[in-house]
Amino acid sequence: MSFESFAIGVGVALLVLMLPAIYRIVAGPTALDRIVAVNIIGTKTAVLLVVIGVVFGRVEMFVDFALAYALLNFTGSIAAARYLHRAKQAHAKTTAPPTTGKPAEP
Repeated sequence: MSFESFAIGVGVALLVLMLPAIYRIVAGPTALDRIVAVNIIGTKTAVLLVVIGVVFGRVEMFVDFALAYALLNFTGSIAAARYLHRAKQAHAKTTAPPTTGKPAEP
């Protein structure tokens, strides 16, 4: 078994391991679950880019692509999580029950 066929097997295994994350993106149940699943797929894609670089014998080029992709994936996940956190806080403020102005009795 050559090193190239081993790298192809690793690539196929990574693709198979992406399937549960794809299911989580479709099924949910919450937006944060979907964000984590997209982040998982992005991380596996970055590793897959390096494996593709090994197969084609151009690892140095594909590592650059993988690093750029991983950085975009991380930044996008942080931005989406911050947006959802702020949207949840804004929604909580608008749906809070009205106060009567009287202090609560013990």
